[in-house]
Amino acid sequence: MKNRRDRLIAVLVITPSVILLGIFVYWFIWRTFYISMTDWGKEAPLAVRPVIRFVGLQNYKELFSGILNGRFRQDLVNTFFFTVLFVSGSLGLGLLLAILLDREPRGEGFFRTLFLFPMSLSFIITGTIWRWLLAPRGGINVLPKLFGLPPFKFEWTSSRTQIFSFNWQDLPRLTALVVAAVLAYLTWRAVRKGRPQRAIVPGLCTAGVVAWYVWGSQLVPPALPYPEIHGFNLAIVGIIIAAIWQFSGYTMALYLAGLRGIPTEVREAARIDGCNELQLYRRVALPMLKPITLSAVIILGHISLKTFDLVFAMTGPDHASTDMPSVLMFVKTFRGNQFAEGAGIAVVLFILVAMVVIPYLAWSLRERSSL
Repeated sequence: MKNRRDRLIAVLVITPSVILLGIFVYWFIWRTFYISMTDWGKEAPLAVRPVIRFVGLQNYKELFSGILNGRFRQDLVNTFFFTVLFVSGSLGLGLLLAILLDREPRGEGFFRTLFLFPMSLSFIITGTIWRWLLAPRGGINVLPKLFGLPPFKFEWTSSRTQIFSFNWQDLPRLTALVVAAVLAYLTWRAVRKGRPQRAIVPGLCTAGVVAWYVWGSQLVPPALPYPEIHGFNLAIVGIIIAAIWQFSGYTMALYLAGLRGIPTEVREAARIDGCNELQLYRRVALPMLKPITLSAVIILGHISLKTFDLVFAMTGPDHASTDMPSVLMFVKTFRGNQFAEGAGIAVVLFILVAMVVIPYLAWSLRERSSL
């Protein structure tokens, strides 16, 4: 009787949260997905009873292959480079700071607080500060004048120069190369560990991807009737610097906690075996920090995919060189009243974030169940 009453109380306590979650999260996700498959925004979008017709995946086709949506495709490229450089930069700088503090220098508490302070700021404040610092005719560029040297001329967030350019038409083939490389690495790793049975599936998949790259890709019709060049805009460098400045302290705190959690006996045993300090961190500490690195990559990755306020504060919504899908979604939805296309961009961002978060959640649940 008591167990039944406890279960009833638990259900009554949880039910309001479940209802609110279902309405304000999952129902809105479904509503956004449905709107993305309509033409809301084509005819009188702000009317009391707007004309809304179901068009299926037409909006997604326009986003990825429409002539008028080249900005969205460049935004995806910007997001890719921003995510890779932001995550790797935050991890690298955070690990370096953690190793320095792990040496227990004098004033460690002061430096730990100093490195963590940017994390307490909002992206709007960070963006405003770095917009002033990276002004083309001020800030960092005029520092050399203090020493009687000519000023820097780097354009930072206003540059329109692109590097690592590629044709959007070649994206399927480039993706196939990356997938084949990953599958080949998994195959090699399974064989190296003496588990050839686990190498069969990735090996066959590698062969299939390579065969499609050599023969099948020639049969895929071009998405656009002309070459569309995209690349890494150097203007994003300024935004990457600002983002790394804000989040490197966060990764420093994660890594420092992990380093302090390594038993002293393990460190002493490594030193007895002949490891110097560099080898100690490389061969002992870093392998033990893999779970922390994975968690940091997931958190930083999903932050970078949906970044909005930092870009908005530093360069505004109309600077295409530093544009991101979240900013374009704002422009299309709240400026252009193109609600269906804005919802389509939101769904693409949702899928990208889910591709990062869901594997991590599955791995975490598997790890907990194995304990």
